[in-house]
Amino acid sequence: MKGEYQRPPVRVALMGLGRSMFTEHYPVFKAHPALFKIVAACDLLKERRDIIAEDFPDCKMFRRFSDMLDERDIDIVDIATCSVDHVQHALMSLERGFWTLLETPIALTVDDAQVLRGAAQKAKNRLLVLQRGLFAPDFLLAKQEMSDTRLGDIYEIKVRSEDFIRRDDWQTVKRLGGGAAYYAMTDLILQTLKLLPLPPIQMWSELRRIASLGDAEDCAHVNLKTRGAVSADIEFNGGVLPGDRGPSFVIRGTRGTFKVAPGASEGVVTAIDPAFSFPRRRSSVRTPELLDMHEEVPVKTFDVSLAKGTLHGPSAFWKHVYDTVRTAAPFPLSLEDSLEAVKFAHLMKKTSPFGK
Repeated sequence: MKGEYQRPPVRVALMGLGRSMFTEHYPVFKAHPALFKIVAACDLLKERRDIIAEDFPDCKMFRRFSDMLDERDIDIVDIATCSVDHVQHALMSLERGFWTLLETPIALTVDDAQVLRGAAQKAKNRLLVLQRGLFAPDFLLAKQEMSDTRLGDIYEIKVRSEDFIRRDDWQTVKRLGGGAAYYAMTDLILQTLKLLPLPPIQMWSELRRIASLGDAEDCAHVNLKTRGAVSADIEFNGGVLPGDRGPSFVIRGTRGTFKVAPGASEGVVTAIDPAFSFPRRRSSVRTPELLDMHEEVPVKTFDVSLAKGTLHGPSAFWKHVYDTVRTAAPFPLSLEDSLEAVKFAHLMKKTSPFGK
C-alpha cells in the first residue's frame, strides 16, 4: 500500500486485543497511518490496552464493548474476539451502523450465520470478513493455473495447510468454539470452492486431535466431489513435522500437474510436452503380448509465477478494506461466500463424533 490516497484515514476501533489482533491486524495499522488510525480499543486486560496507548496516545480505551460503541468518531470496528462471541459482537456493531470487520469463523452454526446475514443486510451490507486465504499468493497462483492448458483436463485438486504446534489456547477448547474446522478450514474450504468448476454435491470428512493440548481437533480432512470430473481433497493438520510438509496446492490433469509451496508466488508445472500427441490406438480384448505396455512420453518442467501486478497478501486485503469504507468500492469477497464456508465447517463438526 502506498501513500497516494487523498482521503482521510479510516478510523478504527479494536475489539479483542489477542494474538490475532497483534500479529495480523495491528502491524498494518501501525505501518500505514495515512490509511488507518486507531481511535478506540477494548479489552479486559489493561496491559493489552497499554500496548495500544504507547503507539496511539490519543486512542480511547474501554473495558466494555458497549461503551466503546457509544463513541461516534469511528468508521469501522475490527472484531477479533473469541469465536463464540463473534456473532454477538458483530450484531452489536452492525446495529450501531458501523462498518464491521469480523475474524473467521463468522459463526459456529448455520442458524447464527443466517442471523448475522440478516443484520448485515439491514446495516447496508457493512459487514466485511477477514478470509485471508483468498488473498494468499499460492492460492491466487493456483487459481491462475486452473486455466493452464498444459495440464489437460483437470480431475483433482489438493489443498493443504500443515504445521506442528502443541497449542494450548482457547482455540483448542470445544466449548469456546475452538478446533481446526473453524479456525483453519473455513479459509481452505473457501479457497477450494473458488477453484472448483462446479459446486460440490458430496462431502466426506473426519476430525482428529494429534498435537494440541485441548479437547478440540487440530486436524480436519475433507473430500468434496462435484457433478463433473473434478474432486477436491482438503486438509489442515497441526501435527506435521517440518521436514514432512508438502505443497499447499496440487492440481492434477490428464497431461500434467501443478504444485506450489505454502505462501509462494512461484510454482512448477510438470507436464507432457505440449507439442507431443499420442499415437492412435485402441484397447483390445485379445490376450495381451508379454511386453511392457509403458510408452515413452516426453515430459517437461515449466516454472510458473503469479501474473505481474497481482495484489496479494495482507496488503491486498487491507487496501480493499480502505477502498470499500472510504470510496464505496465493491469488496471482493461476498458475505455469501463466507456463509458457504461456515456451512461446511458446521457440517464437519455436526457429523464427526470427535467434533461434538
